Amino acid sequence: MTPSRNIARLIEIMAALRTPVTGCPWDLEQNFSTIAPYTLEEAYEVADAIAKNDLLELREELGDLLLQVVYHARMAEEGEHFDFGDVVEGITKKLIRRHPHVFGDENGEKAEHVKGIWERIKAEERAEKRAERKALGLSEPSKGYLDDVPTAFPALQEADKLQRRASKVGFDWNDTRLVLEKIREETHELDAELAKGDPDKDRMSDELGDTLFALANLARHLDIDPEEALRRTNRKFRTRFAAIEDEASRTDTTLQDMTLEDMEAAWQAAKKRQS
Repeated sequence: MTPSRNIARLIEIMAALRTPVTGCPWDLEQNFSTIAPYTLEEAYEVADAIAKNDLLELREELGDLLLQVVYHARMAEEGEHFDFGDVVEGITKKLIRRHPHVFGDENGEKAEHVKGIWERIKAEERAEKRAERKALGLSEPSKGYLDDVPTAFPALQEADKLQRRASKVGFDWNDTRLVLEKIREETHELDAELAKGDPDKDRMSDELGDTLFALANLARHLDIDPEEALRRTNRKFRTRFAAIEDEASRTDTTLQDMTLEDMEAAWQAAKKRQS
Protein backbone atom coordinates (compact mmCIF):
# COMPACT_ATOMS: atom_id res chain seq x y z
CA MET A 1 0.00 0.00 0.00
CA THR A 2 1.50 3.34 -1.07
CA PRO A 3 0.57 6.92 -0.08
CA SER A 4 -1.62 8.90 -2.45
CA ARG A 5 -3.24 12.32 -2.87
CA ASN A 6 -6.51 10.54 -3.68
CA ILE A 7 -9.04 10.30 -0.84
CA ALA A 8 -9.87 6.78 -2.04
CA ARG A 9 -6.47 5.56 -0.75
CA LEU A 10 -7.21 6.87 2.75
CA ILE A 11 -10.55 5.06 2.69
CA GLU A 12 -8.78 1.85 1.58
CA ILE A 13 -6.23 2.14 4.39
CA MET A 14 -8.98 2.65 6.96
CA ALA A 15 -10.83 -0.38 5.63
CA ALA A 16 -7.64 -2.45 5.90
CA LEU A 17 -7.08 -1.35 9.48
CA ARG A 18 -10.64 -2.41 10.36
CA THR A 19 -10.54 -5.76 8.54
CA PRO A 20 -10.96 -8.65 11.03
CA VAL A 21 -7.93 -10.94 11.54
CA THR A 22 -5.57 -9.01 9.24
CA GLY A 23 -6.33 -5.51 10.54
CA CYS A 24 -4.93 -3.60 13.50
CA PRO A 25 -6.08 -5.06 16.86
CA TRP A 26 -6.38 -1.59 18.43
CA ASP A 27 -8.42 -0.15 15.54
CA LEU A 28 -10.69 -3.19 15.52
CA GLU A 29 -11.57 -2.63 19.18
CA GLN A 30 -12.75 0.94 18.66
CA ASN A 31 -16.30 2.24 18.32
CA PHE A 32 -17.94 5.65 17.91
CA SER A 33 -17.78 6.42 21.63
CA THR A 34 -14.11 5.53 22.06
CA ILE A 35 -13.05 7.48 18.97
CA ALA A 36 -15.11 10.61 19.76
CA PRO A 37 -12.55 12.03 22.26
CA TYR A 38 -9.83 11.77 19.61
CA THR A 39 -12.07 13.59 17.14
CA LEU A 40 -12.43 16.48 19.56
CA GLU A 41 -8.72 16.47 20.32
CA GLU A 42 -7.81 16.65 16.63
CA ALA A 43 -10.20 19.57 16.11
CA TYR A 44 -8.49 21.45 18.95
CA GLU A 45 -5.08 20.72 17.46
CA VAL A 46 -6.24 22.20 14.15
CA ALA A 47 -7.32 25.34 16.01
CA ASP A 48 -3.98 25.43 17.85
CA ALA A 49 -2.01 25.27 14.59
CA ILE A 50 -4.10 28.15 13.24
CA ALA A 51 -3.51 30.18 16.41
CA LYS A 52 0.24 29.62 16.04
CA ASN A 53 0.05 30.46 12.32
CA ASP A 54 2.00 27.27 11.64
CA LEU A 55 0.79 26.19 8.20
CA LEU A 56 3.04 23.13 8.06
CA GLU A 57 1.52 21.88 11.29
CA LEU A 58 -1.95 22.88 10.06
CA ARG A 59 -1.53 20.64 7.01
CA GLU A 60 -0.69 17.70 9.25
CA GLU A 61 -3.47 18.37 11.75
CA LEU A 62 -6.07 18.70 8.99
CA GLY A 63 -5.00 15.25 7.82
CA ASP A 64 -5.46 13.88 11.33
CA LEU A 65 -8.91 15.46 11.49
CA LEU A 66 -9.82 14.04 8.08
CA LEU A 67 -8.82 10.61 9.36
CA GLN A 68 -11.42 10.98 12.10
CA VAL A 69 -14.16 11.55 9.51
CA VAL A 70 -13.02 8.52 7.52
CA TYR A 71 -12.82 6.45 10.73
CA HIS A 72 -16.40 7.22 11.78
CA ALA A 73 -17.67 6.70 8.23
CA ARG A 74 -15.97 3.31 8.05
CA MET A 75 -17.56 2.13 11.31
CA ALA A 76 -20.95 3.33 10.05
CA GLU A 77 -20.42 1.44 6.78
CA GLU A 78 -19.62 -1.74 8.71
CA GLY A 79 -22.96 -1.36 10.45
CA GLU A 80 -24.67 -0.75 7.08
CA HIS A 81 -25.81 2.73 8.14
CA PHE A 82 -23.94 4.96 5.67
CA ASP A 83 -20.49 5.31 4.10
CA PHE A 84 -17.99 8.06 3.31
CA GLY A 85 -19.68 8.79 -0.01
CA ASP A 86 -22.95 9.46 1.80
CA VAL A 87 -21.15 11.92 4.08
CA VAL A 88 -19.67 13.77 1.09
CA GLU A 89 -22.98 13.78 -0.77
CA GLY A 90 -24.78 15.06 2.31
CA ILE A 91 -22.48 18.04 2.88
CA THR A 92 -22.31 18.96 -0.82
CA LYS A 93 -26.09 18.85 -1.03
CA LYS A 94 -26.35 21.04 2.07
CA LEU A 95 -23.85 23.61 0.79
CA ILE A 96 -25.53 23.89 -2.61
CA ARG A 97 -28.97 24.11 -1.04
CA ARG A 98 -27.96 26.71 1.54
CA HIS A 99 -26.31 28.94 -1.05
CA PRO A 100 -29.00 29.53 -3.69
CA HIS A 101 -27.58 33.05 -4.04
CA VAL A 102 -24.41 31.38 -5.39
CA PHE A 103 -25.71 28.24 -7.10
CA GLY A 104 -29.25 29.44 -7.89
CA ASP A 105 -31.13 32.66 -8.53
CA GLU A 106 -31.77 33.94 -4.99
CA ASN A 107 -30.80 37.49 -4.05
CA GLY A 108 -27.91 37.31 -1.62
CA GLU A 109 -26.15 40.60 -2.19
CA LYS A 110 -26.34 41.59 1.47
CA ALA A 111 -25.51 39.67 4.65
CA GLU A 112 -29.08 40.03 5.98
CA HIS A 113 -30.41 38.45 2.79
CA VAL A 114 -28.10 35.46 3.23
CA LYS A 115 -29.14 35.07 6.88
CA GLY A 116 -32.80 35.03 5.90
CA ILE A 117 -32.15 32.42 3.22
CA TRP A 118 -30.27 30.22 5.70
CA GLU A 119 -33.02 30.37 8.32
CA ARG A 120 -35.69 29.39 5.80
CA ILE A 121 -33.65 26.54 4.34
CA LYS A 122 -32.62 25.17 7.75
CA ALA A 123 -36.31 25.08 8.74
CA GLU A 124 -37.04 23.10 5.56
CA GLU A 125 -34.15 20.72 6.33
CA ARG A 126 -35.44 20.09 9.85
CA ALA A 127 -38.86 19.21 8.44
CA GLU A 128 -37.30 16.84 5.90
CA LYS A 129 -35.19 15.21 8.60
CA ARG A 130 -38.31 14.56 10.68
CA ALA A 131 -40.01 13.02 7.65
CA GLU A 132 -36.95 10.84 6.96
CA ARG A 133 -36.87 9.56 10.53
CA LYS A 134 -40.58 8.77 10.33
CA ALA A 135 -40.12 6.88 7.05
CA LEU A 136 -37.36 4.80 8.66
CA GLY A 137 -39.57 4.03 11.64
CA LEU A 138 -37.43 6.09 13.99
CA SER A 139 -39.16 8.07 16.71
CA GLU A 140 -38.54 11.77 16.92
CA PRO A 141 -36.21 12.41 19.86
CA SER A 142 -37.83 14.44 22.61
CA LYS A 143 -36.18 17.85 22.61
CA GLY A 144 -36.12 20.57 25.18
CA TYR A 145 -35.42 24.18 24.28
CA LEU A 146 -31.74 23.89 25.26
CA ASP A 147 -31.09 20.50 23.66
CA ASP A 148 -29.69 22.11 20.50
CA VAL A 149 -26.63 23.14 22.53
CA PRO A 150 -24.18 20.19 22.32
CA THR A 151 -22.98 18.80 25.64
CA ALA A 152 -19.63 18.00 23.98
CA PHE A 153 -18.66 21.69 23.93
CA PRO A 154 -15.95 22.78 26.37
CA ALA A 155 -17.81 23.63 29.58
CA LEU A 156 -17.17 27.38 29.38
CA GLN A 157 -18.35 27.53 25.78
CA GLU A 158 -21.38 25.40 26.65
CA ALA A 159 -22.29 27.82 29.44
CA ASP A 160 -22.08 30.75 27.02
CA LYS A 161 -24.24 28.95 24.42
CA LEU A 162 -26.83 27.90 27.01
CA GLN A 163 -27.15 31.44 28.33
CA ARG A 164 -27.40 32.96 24.85
CA ARG A 165 -30.17 30.54 23.93
CA ALA A 166 -32.08 31.12 27.17
CA SER A 167 -31.82 34.88 26.68
CA LYS A 168 -33.72 34.61 23.39
CA VAL A 169 -36.89 33.83 25.34
CA GLY A 170 -36.27 36.53 27.95
CA PHE A 171 -34.56 34.44 30.64
CA ASP A 172 -31.76 36.90 31.29
CA TRP A 173 -30.51 39.71 33.49
CA ASN A 174 -31.43 43.13 32.13
CA ASP A 175 -28.57 44.90 33.89
CA THR A 176 -24.90 43.90 33.78
CA ARG A 177 -24.47 45.09 37.37
CA LEU A 178 -26.93 42.41 38.48
CA VAL A 179 -24.61 39.82 36.95
CA LEU A 180 -21.72 41.28 38.94
CA GLU A 181 -23.85 41.03 42.06
CA LYS A 182 -24.54 37.38 41.26
CA ILE A 183 -20.80 36.73 40.96
CA ARG A 184 -20.26 38.33 44.39
CA GLU A 185 -23.05 36.15 45.79
CA GLU A 186 -21.49 32.99 44.40
CA THR A 187 -17.97 33.83 45.63
CA HIS A 188 -19.44 34.63 49.06
CA GLU A 189 -21.04 31.17 49.17
CA LEU A 190 -17.74 29.61 48.12
CA ASP A 191 -15.93 31.57 50.81
CA ALA A 192 -18.47 30.40 53.39
CA GLU A 193 -17.86 26.79 52.41
CA LEU A 194 -14.09 27.22 52.61
CA ALA A 195 -14.44 28.76 56.07
CA LYS A 196 -15.85 25.51 57.43
CA GLY A 197 -13.46 23.33 59.38
CA ASP A 198 -14.09 20.41 57.05
CA PRO A 199 -15.44 21.80 53.75
CA ASP A 200 -17.48 19.48 51.55
CA LYS A 201 -15.67 18.81 48.26
CA ASP A 202 -18.87 18.32 46.26
CA ARG A 203 -20.37 21.48 47.72
CA MET A 204 -17.25 23.46 46.85
CA SER A 205 -17.36 22.06 43.32
CA ASP A 206 -20.97 23.19 42.99
CA GLU A 207 -20.20 26.69 44.25
CA LEU A 208 -17.14 27.03 42.03
CA GLY A 209 -19.18 25.86 39.04
CA ASP A 210 -21.86 28.43 39.84
CA THR A 211 -19.19 31.12 39.98
CA LEU A 212 -17.72 30.12 36.62
CA PHE A 213 -21.20 30.02 35.10
CA ALA A 214 -21.88 33.54 36.38
CA LEU A 215 -18.54 34.74 34.98
CA ALA A 216 -19.47 33.31 31.57
CA ASN A 217 -22.73 35.23 31.86
CA LEU A 218 -20.82 38.45 32.57
CA ALA A 219 -18.63 37.88 29.52
CA ARG A 220 -21.73 37.56 27.36
CA HIS A 221 -23.18 40.80 28.74
CA LEU A 222 -19.88 42.52 27.99
CA ASP A 223 -19.93 41.03 24.47
CA ILE A 224 -16.68 39.17 25.16
CA ASP A 225 -16.02 35.58 24.13
CA PRO A 226 -15.17 33.87 27.45
CA GLU A 227 -13.11 31.19 25.71
CA GLU A 228 -10.99 33.79 23.92
CA ALA A 229 -10.66 35.88 27.09
CA LEU A 230 -9.34 32.86 28.98
CA ARG A 231 -7.03 31.94 26.09
CA ARG A 232 -5.56 35.47 26.22
CA THR A 233 -4.88 35.01 29.92
CA ASN A 234 -3.43 31.55 29.28
CA ARG A 235 -1.04 33.07 26.74
CA LYS A 236 -0.01 35.74 29.24
CA PHE A 237 0.58 33.07 31.86
CA ARG A 238 2.78 31.08 29.46
CA THR A 239 4.83 34.16 28.61
CA ARG A 240 5.30 35.25 32.21
CA PHE A 241 6.13 31.77 33.43
CA ALA A 242 8.68 31.49 30.61
CA ALA A 243 10.26 34.63 32.08
CA ILE A 244 10.64 32.79 35.39
CA GLU A 245 12.39 29.95 33.53
CA ASP A 246 14.66 32.49 31.82
CA GLU A 247 15.55 33.97 35.18
CA ALA A 248 16.36 30.53 36.54
CA SER A 249 18.62 29.89 33.55
CA ARG A 250 20.27 33.32 33.88
CA THR A 251 21.09 32.71 37.53
CA ASP A 252 22.23 29.13 36.84
CA THR A 253 19.53 27.57 39.03
CA THR A 254 16.37 25.48 38.52
CA LEU A 255 12.69 26.20 38.98
CA GLN A 256 12.62 23.77 41.88
CA ASP A 257 15.41 25.65 43.67
CA MET A 258 13.96 29.14 43.14
CA THR A 259 12.13 30.71 46.05
CA LEU A 260 8.58 31.92 45.66
CA GLU A 261 9.87 35.48 46.13
CA ASP A 262 12.33 35.04 43.24
CA MET A 263 9.58 33.66 41.03
CA GLU A 264 7.25 36.52 41.92
CA ALA A 265 9.94 39.09 41.13
CA ALA A 266 10.53 37.56 37.69
CA TRP A 267 6.78 37.38 37.13
CA GLN A 268 6.25 41.04 38.00
CA ALA A 269 9.13 42.07 35.76
CA ALA A 270 7.58 40.19 32.85
CA LYS A 271 4.19 41.71 33.63
CA LYS A 272 5.69 45.20 33.59
CA ARG A 273 7.31 44.54 30.20
CA GLN A 274 3.97 43.40 28.77
CA SER A 275 2.01 46.41 30.01
